[in-house]
Amino acid sequence: FAAHGLNPGMLQLNVGFTGIQNFGQAAFMAIGAYSMAILVVDHGVSFWLSLPISILITIVFGLIVGLPSLRLRADYFAIATIAAAEAVRLFALNARELTGGAQGTFGFGDDWDSVSETIQGWIQDIGWTEVPRLFPLFLVVWVVALLLMFGLSRMQGTPWGRVLRAVREDEDAARALGKNAFSYKLQSLAISATLGAIAGFFFALNLRFVVPDEFLPIVTFSGYAVLVLGGLANYWGVALGSIILWTLLEGLRFLDLPLSETRISALRFMIVGLILILLMAFRPQGMFGKREEMVLGD
Repeated sequence: FAAHGLNPGMLQLNVGFTGIQNFGQAAFMAIGAYSMAILVVDHGVSFWLSLPISILITIVFGLIVGLPSLRLRADYFAIATIAAAEAVRLFALNARELTGGAQGTFGFGDDWDSVSETIQGWIQDIGWTEVPRLFPLFLVVWVVALLLMFGLSRMQGTPWGRVLRAVREDEDAARALGKNAFSYKLQSLAISATLGAIAGFFFALNLRFVVPDEFLPIVTFSGYAVLVLGGLANYWGVALGSIILWTLLEGLRFLDLPLSETRISALRFMIVGLILILLMAFRPQGMFGKREEMVLGD
């Protein structure tokens, strides 16, 4: 859920409310995760102090990407962001002395382990004796994700959020009213970078190590699949869409068919793809979206 639940939430802010096609979320996650891991493992920084520092590093990267590329049209901006994401992944793969290369970086979770054990103790105190090892992380991710969704949804009701909608629907009209559309797009990208770094932390804690192959473009594309399923401009649709998509993907693992494991795996994605195609054909606004929210900037 860390990568595939928070990830669509960041994309919703960019795509659903600002109208910018950001295909670089995997890069924000990778920078957040790697920054945290390198600070803790190589430089002895406290795990808890590494989190805000990593967020700042990710925001700086988002601004570096956004300053030259946000002036491009939507399709060219999408190309620029996916290229930036791949550049980050390939850098992590080849900078062996810094990132560990293909072997990755690990050994940063000791402080989290103590927190996880404390949460397990609390759960056991209320009567659940066999607590799965990853359940505390699952619980914390859900709490953080819901708080972030609530905060973002409230922000959309502010004058700042209404300007984002205006930029999405008609950027020229927003400029004519005296709004700096470029600045608002940059702010949206910076907030998305913050959320990406947070998702990267949780993803790293779930895996217990950070490797480049976990930040392939499919991470971003799966977020877009959730947006299609849940609907644009609806944060709660993102949360429910994530649950539905990953329940489908994981539930289909239990298909009992006379096929090889590889073919069953391919069939799982074909079924989910067919569901998304049918949804786009008969309900293009998504399960929880509205047709009037489907206006995107150019």
